[in-house]
Amino acid sequence: MRLTDLLHPHLDGVTTVVDATAGGGLRLDRYVHLPPGVRLSTHEQLIGPGQLVLLSYGPDPKLHGDEEACRTVLERMRPGGRGLILFGHHGPDLPSHRLLDHLVTHRCQVLRASALGYTHLHAGAVFACTEELLALHDWFGRPVPSDGFATALRMVDEYVLADFVSRSLRARTLDLERTAEETARALDAARDEGTAERLAAVTREKAQLDSALRGARDRGALLEQRVAMLEGSTSLRVGRALVAAARSPRRGMLRLPRELYGLWHGRGRAATARPVPQNREPDAAVSDGRLHLAHRALASAPRDRLVIAGVLSDRTAGDFAAHAVVNRLLPHDGRLLVERTDPDALVVQLSACSDTTGPWSLTGTGLAPDLDRALAELVSQAKALGRNAVLWRDAPAAGAPGLAHLAWDSVIDGDTGVRLSRLDPVADGREGLWEAFRHNSTRVRLSRLADLTGTPDPLDERRVAVLAAPRDDTDVSRLTGQVLRQVHRPVEVVVPDPAGAALDELVGAGVTVHADEPTAPWVADWTNLSVDRPDTLLLDLMCAQEHSGADAVGHTPVDDDYAFVPQLRPALVRRSLFLAGTSADTWSREGHRLFAVRGKESA
Repeated sequence: MRLTDLLHPHLDGVTTVVDATAGGGLRLDRYVHLPPGVRLSTHEQLIGPGQLVLLSYGPDPKLHGDEEACRTVLERMRPGGRGLILFGHHGPDLPSHRLLDHLVTHRCQVLRASALGYTHLHAGAVFACTEELLALHDWFGRPVPSDGFATALRMVDEYVLADFVSRSLRARTLDLERTAEETARALDAARDEGTAERLAAVTREKAQLDSALRGARDRGALLEQRVAMLEGSTSLRVGRALVAAARSPRRGMLRLPRELYGLWHGRGRAATARPVPQNREPDAAVSDGRLHLAHRALASAPRDRLVIAGVLSDRTAGDFAAHAVVNRLLPHDGRLLVERTDPDALVVQLSACSDTTGPWSLTGTGLAPDLDRALAELVSQAKALGRNAVLWRDAPAAGAPGLAHLAWDSVIDGDTGVRLSRLDPVADGREGLWEAFRHNSTRVRLSRLADLTGTPDPLDERRVAVLAAPRDDTDVSRLTGQVLRQVHRPVEVVVPDPAGAALDELVGAGVTVHADEPTAPWVADWTNLSVDRPDTLLLDLMCAQEHSGADAVGHTPVDDDYAFVPQLRPALVRRSLFLAGTSADTWSREGHRLFAVRGKESA
């Protein structure tokens, strides 16, 4: 909620808003956007009928003010005056009990309290100084009609019930926190113990393999020497001469005496074995472990995207590949791929193992022990490389119960999402696409994986920069309202003069405001602020882009909807295309994809 959404419903009969935070760290004059007929003042006089005071309280006294400053302002309240107190605390940390006595002492009744969507102001409460109980307000800010006694009963009943519920919730929270701490300590101890055991086992296995390898090499060298000695022995040479003579008696018998005489003449010479290099490098074409990967399309890219090595189904691998680098593992080359690609995460999809088809079919069921062993080696190797091993449990665990016994770093429960290009805008409807885009898309699922592994978030590719040029306070108020109301909110606003535009509310809401080139992957031109833009505009445009994979999304004069077109009026453009500076009329001829959606803006 914006400050204006909390403040404006309570401005009926108010002609002056007094900013009691002026001179401090807050600049609330750039947040209130007062309607005509209501002026902003900073006087320090009494607050009576027709006036509303703004004050703040938070953890940073230099920015929000402190309890003493709030008490001083409350002393100026007179019956009929109103106020809005802003809190820098989050809802659960709100120290309302510290102000409760001051509010009661100065006859102030809280009418409404709501959360605010700013980075430094998290909640606000509207109150009024009164000599009798006022009607309460519902969740929409509308007064609930009732007399004084009914209001008192409502307040007492709600207080008792809310206190009962909050006490049980606080107790449960404390229990959960205590359980979480104990579980974390137990997991750390078990992880340390298990890591030491696995490291010792791996060390022993490595020593055994090294010993076996050295023995095999020694035996091979000895055998080669024996073969060389046998090949150079007189008996073998005599035998070969006799066999050759027997095969060709007419010619061989004539040469046999001469050959036997040569052998007899060299009988005193020591038979020398053919030298065998001790450190001979094996034939690279034969021993290179990558030889059997020649048929694989190994994907590599800069580490600005999530890199996955996965045991995945065909459909899931294709969907993930649209937003991440995916290297599918097969039983015969999985270990080598994990080693050579150095993925951010090893992802094993349960349905790819429990399925009856595919290279990893029946893994974890106990019916394919060789596959179980290969998968366990993959998990061990990923952990040895410092990468997360993640089990994506998108099917019943009973389908592959053996997977539960592997040392997973994380387990994700749920489906792998749907790729928006697979949806039909006609059958699923525009709202269905929006729902999938926000909550059920493959990119949203991969964002959860990226959060677990600490890797680039695929949702960063949805960031939008808005270009605007506000000329006066009206344009500033209109731009702020349009940006903050967007369901898919922009991450940055580019204006010619950020200092003079007074867009502090956007900055407070977490939106970056600057005058440089846009840094977000997508750019929307809102230079014309006289256009009435719906709250779902950017959501609709980004949803259409992800559905189509287009480079620019916009409108056509004939209102084409969800169709590729040769020309359009761009409403959302890829950053690289925007910075190229070429005319929109040439985009299609240059090979860029243009996708049209039906426009909803109205001038």
